[in-house]
Amino acid sequence: MTVLQDSLARHARAGEFRQGWPVVVLGLAGVLTSMSAALLYGFGTLVIPLQDAFGWSRGELQTSITFLFAGVAIGSQLLGGLYARYGLRPVAVFSLVMQVLCYGALTMLGGSVYWLYLAFFLMPLLAVGTIAITWTQLVSLWFERNRGMALAIILSGSGLAAMVMPLLLAWSIQHGGWRLAFIVLAAMPLVLTLPMALAWLRFPAQSLTSAQTSTVQPVVDGVPFKAAIRTRVFWGCNVALILSVSLIVGMVTTIVPYLQDKGVPSLTASQIFSSFGISIIVGRLLVGYLLDRFAPHLVAAASLCVPAIGCLLFLFSGPESIGVLVLATVCIGFSAGAEFDIAAFLIARFFGLRDYARIFGLHLGLVTVISGLAPAMFGHLFTLFGTYDPVLFYCLACAVIAPAVMLTLGSRPLFSESPALASAEVQP
Repeated sequence: MTVLQDSLARHARAGEFRQGWPVVVLGLAGVLTSMSAALLYGFGTLVIPLQDAFGWSRGELQTSITFLFAGVAIGSQLLGGLYARYGLRPVAVFSLVMQVLCYGALTMLGGSVYWLYLAFFLMPLLAVGTIAITWTQLVSLWFERNRGMALAIILSGSGLAAMVMPLLLAWSIQHGGWRLAFIVLAAMPLVLTLPMALAWLRFPAQSLTSAQTSTVQPVVDGVPFKAAIRTRVFWGCNVALILSVSLIVGMVTTIVPYLQDKGVPSLTASQIFSSFGISIIVGRLLVGYLLDRFAPHLVAAASLCVPAIGCLLFLFSGPESIGVLVLATVCIGFSAGAEFDIAAFLIARFFGLRDYARIFGLHLGLVTVISGLAPAMFGHLFTLFGTYDPVLFYCLACAVIAPAVMLTLGSRPLFSESPALASAEVQP
């Protein structure tokens, strides 16, 4: 009987990918071309050309990313309401068109740097349906047994962006200046994501085993937004993942100067840090595979504690231990790759898909705002103590507390465990 059940389970898993592979490809393209990936990872290549063109300082230019994050944080709060009123497909298609137009408008930049700040703030609001919430919700509607792996594949688009965009934009700037770089950024969603969305942005029938699809979003189970945010599980997820992301964000800005302070040459320190990007993709795919097969809260806890190993290796290794320092960097990057997968998977598992966009949007907004303060805090700690060791001790504490909190959450869906909670109608 067990052999038969295993065979049926494998058949069901394979069936999801046979039916849903176009949605996975669309989601991968959506994440790759999103402003949170393509623009973010490619912006460093644009800094010097924009500085030369307009005389803006590097500090002024880098501040524009703060405005981009602010726009994403606010946009993530609006998305659920837009889905409820207009539907996921219309919002996504309209947003892709707006994304193309926004990049086109950036070719007319000039004058004050505040125009750049305004543009970076407004873009995520005008093209709000292109952020990762759209693609993770779409994939979650199509996948149940393979949800972790499907989410891991599409979210690897950010890792691909980190590898591809600097080279692509550098080529564009070399051949046509900074304006061509923005045209290339506009062309990617225009020729890649938008046609895929028009052709493949469909929803499965009520039965996941059915081959039928529809442009009408299905009615799905889940916990209402106002009921979800009153649960201990929601705030436990926030605490655990905010601690984990603040650790990652802070370490990303700290690893290279920390290694240089230890006596590692500048070029070698940068080469050591290059292992970070590869470990992000490996972490996402491995954790996605494990989430589908083992208790999700245990997989999440184990993943979030891996940076503790990295912090200890950094603290107790010397500048000559290059292999150990690479391993430490990989441990940090592994968790960076896993965190977004874990968040997208657990929100869908705990609360269902009824109000997924609003619940995940609030989580994403909280994580973006609070963890975004980490680099400033780490800089203050360095100024205060003259060394990065207190930063590493803080990160070590985060890597212990976050998984401990995750272990208290369990992994049973709240909407199936408590039908009253799932059916709660909260008055506006």
